[in-house]
Amino acid sequence: MRICQLDSDIREYPWGSPSAIPQLLGRPETGRPAAELWIGAHPDLPSRSREHGRGLDELIAEDPPARLGPATVAQFGPRLPFLLKLLAAERALSVQVHPNLEQAKAGYAAEEAARIDQRSPLRNYRDANHKPEMAYALTEFDAFCGFRPPAATAEFFTALDVPALLAYRDLLTSSDGLRAVFTTMLSVQGQARQELISQAVAGCRRLAGTNGPWSAEAKACVLAADDFPDDIGPVVALLLNYVKLAPGEAIFLGAGNVHAYLRGVCVELLANSDNVLRCGLTGKHIDVAELVRITDFTPLAEPRWPAAARSQHGADFTVPVPDFALAVGDGHARLKADRPYLVLAGEQPVTVAGDGQSLTLPPWHAAFVAAGEQPVEARSDGRMFLASVGG
Repeated sequence: MRICQLDSDIREYPWGSPSAIPQLLGRPETGRPAAELWIGAHPDLPSRSREHGRGLDELIAEDPPARLGPATVAQFGPRLPFLLKLLAAERALSVQVHPNLEQAKAGYAAEEAARIDQRSPLRNYRDANHKPEMAYALTEFDAFCGFRPPAATAEFFTALDVPALLAYRDLLTSSDGLRAVFTTMLSVQGQARQELISQAVAGCRRLAGTNGPWSAEAKACVLAADDFPDDIGPVVALLLNYVKLAPGEAIFLGAGNVHAYLRGVCVELLANSDNVLRCGLTGKHIDVAELVRITDFTPLAEPRWPAAARSQHGADFTVPVPDFALAVGDGHARLKADRPYLVLAGEQPVTVAGDGQSLTLPPWHAAFVAAGEQPVEARSDGRMFLASVGG
């Protein structure tokens, strides 16, 4: 069977919403934080095919060229190169960064050679793959995304008007100032660290109440500080763009992009990896030297990622990596025959049909469509999310 409906599991992280994802899926709430629904073939939590009674990872491994198409296997190997998620944040996620492909391969090989256990909290690299990702907002979605241009951040520090940030303001405008400030903020310890956190958060609380310039950025940092008191993360976040996505807007997070999600529900599409290096809003391991090594300090003037093309049936989001691309449409779509797809229904059912099969997905349920000889059709009266490889 070329088309199969998927059953997928929820990951429970402390920052997750207990209600948002269960309500979408029509599942009972458990009272526990339902953070992410993983849809795909990641070996840590693969979806299961109803028609085959097996994990999608096993189904693909049985005949990769038939399931994925020869071109996908030639480029990415015998695995589905992307992972689709529903994500619901009720508290801040960690401030984090992901490696590029070369960094991931080298880091994973080094930690394997050092025999660091895969489950060790000191482990930086869980696999040898990069982890670019895209977030498409289903609700209003608050996030920090990429370094703000230094001149603008210097203005923000001036508006905050606290002594502990004045030296950082001057350092920002020096040569390689972002790297210097980021490294210094993460490295400061003891009483100096506590004073920096205390003053920066107090400045944000004052500025957040003014409803003037920089008040939205200050409110976001206060929100993060309330989630993680006495944590350096909200101070690091002062360097980052704050963005409030409207439903239907998206951000793309390439390798080296420092970011954190704060609140909201999104569809997330990413390379099939779980490599995360953290630098704040977390009780987990922080490796400052490795963070600085893999971080991209290029300022990001505009964090939103626009659709590459729009038609009567929706929007296509093309990103500068080949692992994935996302189309969000309604009405009718023809899926290319030479590649695999994950199809996720939105608020209305989606019918997927081809090669003598027809499958109707309930809202917020998903199907895997294998590569084949002929295109497959998808139809819906509402939104549908079509994830596949790029190109």
